[in-house]
Amino acid sequence: MSPSDDDIPPADPAEALRLITEQQAEVSRRLNPDPRLFHWPWGVAWLVGFGLFFLRFGPDGRIFVDLPEWLPLTVLFVLLAAAGIITGGAGAKAYGQVVGASSQRGTWYGLAWFLGNVSLFAVNIKISPLLPDDLQGLLWAASAVGLVGVLLMAGGAIWLDRNLFWLGAWIIVLNVAGLIAGPGWHALIIALGGGGGLLLAGTIAALRRKS
Repeated sequence: MSPSDDDIPPADPAEALRLITEQQAEVSRRLNPDPRLFHWPWGVAWLVGFGLFFLRFGPDGRIFVDLPEWLPLTVLFVLLAAAGIITGGAGAKAYGQVVGASSQRGTWYGLAWFLGNVSLFAVNIKISPLLPDDLQGLLWAASAVGLVGVLLMAGGAIWLDRNLFWLGAWIIVLNVAGLIAGPGWHALIIALGGGGGLLLAGTIAALRRKS
């Protein structure tokens, strides 16, 4: 059987190098899912969810929009659950075919997210009844956002991803600033700076992935 044109290696070294580069880029795209799937769902959840908290439970107890008290938290939980499903599905599809150390790091990192949130939930359930209502909300929001920032920085360190590391650092700085500003302002800062930052980070990462 005579080889087809596709089976004959290119005689030009430059053309061969170009083909190798294209194939490496294609493999990278298949194994690394669209970063927007990992950033945008959480960005939308924070922007909308914390934005509703600010409108309903503003600084000094101010109500900018008279929403039902249950609505902001319900919307935030629903959007966070949807974000978890989207990113979990994208990660499983991309990394399901990867084996070895990379797969193990991903599994352990996902376990760290799960156990970290379980631990946070247990502590806050115990402590929050001892605080006034406004500080209860601040405790839950700030501890959850702080955990996200730390885990993002850890992920950046594990995979040597500078952008992920600094995104986590940015979220931690915002969280501290929101804590200093107090209830109400924390929700606004996280909605705009955190949610908006996640949307921007996903957009920049996607543009870099295409280039």
